[in-house]
Amino acid sequence: MIPFTKMHGIGNDYIYIDTHTHQVKDPSKLAVEMSDRNFGIGADGLILIMPSSEADFRMRMFNADGSEAEMCGNGIRCFAKYVYDHGLTESKKISVETLAGIKHLDLTVKNKKVHTVTVNMGEPIILRERIPMTGEPGTVIDEPLQVDGVKFNITAISMGNPHVVIYVEDVEQFPLEKYGPMIELHELFPNRTNVEFVQIIHEGEVIQRTWERGSGETLACGTGASAVTVAGVMNRKTNRSVLIHLRGGDLNTEWNEEDNNVYLTGPAVEVFQGTWPQ
Repeated sequence: MIPFTKMHGIGNDYIYIDTHTHQVKDPSKLAVEMSDRNFGIGADGLILIMPSSEADFRMRMFNADGSEAEMCGNGIRCFAKYVYDHGLTESKKISVETLAGIKHLDLTVKNKKVHTVTVNMGEPIILRERIPMTGEPGTVIDEPLQVDGVKFNITAISMGNPHVVIYVEDVEQFPLEKYGPMIELHELFPNRTNVEFVQIIHEGEVIQRTWERGSGETLACGTGASAVTVAGVMNRKTNRSVLIHLRGGDLNTEWNEEDNNVYLTGPAVEVFQGTWPQ
């Protein structure tokens, strides 16, 4: 039996397995089985807690379809809560190795449990070829994209994983389920892409819905919120500090002008623990 813990960051939910004590032979296959919301536990994916030679811990993340992702802002906040609450560290400042590089996290503790986590999401990647996205080198800001006869204006950013930000008038009524997968799988994106649809309330507040690569619509996306913050500044639509409303709750973000890093702050919640047949 494999012990697991179900956790979520404002509704973006993951299953956590500590590989210090239990090895996972085929995490991609296990992610598909455990994430199934009808026949499994139900989650947006699987996250492995692992030792690291470069940081305090290593995080591997697998989407619900079994594909491995580089990074997840909500997932890594829950990762931090797990390692502190379960006694793997006593430090309120930790580093975590990911496929998107080493991330540094500050933990806010209440009643001996992690309440919120601030993640240094690192510097945004804005060069087209590094996102990656095909086409002429340079930045992708408010660039037209035709999908199924409809023109969208996209801004492309990577936060260690690729994102496309699109502004819409009414995000709640927007047919995300139709256009999200079309853009995710568009030939411009060799590694596919996450897609954020954003409605601006004012320069310091927005509403975001996310079509997450490999998982479909999720209640929240931390790397997506970071990309939305950067896109807002690049398009001169929002401030560097933004309150972002997602379907699962709120995140506070800041694109710091001094170090060029994006900082993400939000809650992390443990839902339940259980065991999975091996």
